[in-house]
Amino acid sequence: MPERISEVTALLAEVLAPRAPLTVIVDGGDPGAAAGFAARLAAAFPASSRAWSIDAVLGLTGPGGGGVDSALNVLEPATDQVLVYLRGGPRNRFGGGDGERRAQVVIDHRDPDWPVIRHLHPSLADPDRWYLSESRAFFTARAANWDVKFGDDLPAYAKAVHEAGVRPGDVVLDVGCGTGRALPALAGAVGPDGRVIGLDFTPDMLAEASRAGRDSAATLLVGDARRLPIADAAIDVIFAAGLVNHLPDPAAGLTELARVTRPGGTLAMFHPVGRAALATRHGRTLRPDEALAEARLAPLLAGAGWVLTAYEDGDDRFLALSTRL
Repeated sequence: MPERISEVTALLAEVLAPRAPLTVIVDGGDPGAAAGFAARLAAAFPASSRAWSIDAVLGLTGPGGGGVDSALNVLEPATDQVLVYLRGGPRNRFGGGDGERRAQVVIDHRDPDWPVIRHLHPSLADPDRWYLSESRAFFTARAANWDVKFGDDLPAYAKAVHEAGVRPGDVVLDVGCGTGRALPALAGAVGPDGRVIGLDFTPDMLAEASRAGRDSAATLLVGDARRLPIADAAIDVIFAAGLVNHLPDPAAGLTELARVTRPGGTLAMFHPVGRAALATRHGRTLRPDEALAEARLAPLLAGAGWVLTAYEDGDDRFLALSTRL
């Protein structure tokens, strides 16, 4: 939709224009995507600003030596230079480069008619300015087909709920519940004396959960995982499937999850495929500095008031269990 492209480029122009004159380098995406996006971004700048948008892809040699590489693999951010990466082009197009890590702006561009800002460097804009609206845009476009695409992983959710140790009578919060694939299993585990709350910030996802009848298993709430509408120490178990890697500040997010969990309570972070398989699906390689990498996750949890008690990252699932201190 042209409106979505206009929304994204208008926001970027708004945060970049005060830095002009500057060079904006756009790279990634399918062939020709960078040039097209750069042209749209240039057109969004006000006439009073001076900005140059450059499609800098071809003819550069990356750190690996030889072959065509992404411009962002060899360029560094500068005060008068902003690197924009379009995520979602052909898999492994640029080999093992780290252009996305270097970029100050990352755009999900798998659907060129529906681009979504997935990362903005804090020096450009605070997450409160873009995170919620962009994340809602990302998931709204996918809500109707979510269960069609991923509906065969319900047994994996049920198994993870069992291993999380949910007990009869518990109060459980499924944060980022999406279409509610974990809710029936959670409701079965807590029994008639327990309570399940499913929270997501995308109304269309919760509408799909209701359409599937999962609203009978839980109370559904629209809310932001970074500012939970839950009292302190009110939750026995938090179930978070695919949540932490979507948060702009994982440390702050884990601290908020700790706030609403009673001492001794459990946090279960889950995904129905492992990190490596998920990265391959998205056409990228894993990095050791990612929030869910074990070496980084353990100290992040400790700093937020949790202790990591179990960690599994295999081909067919990711499951990390933590206890609230």
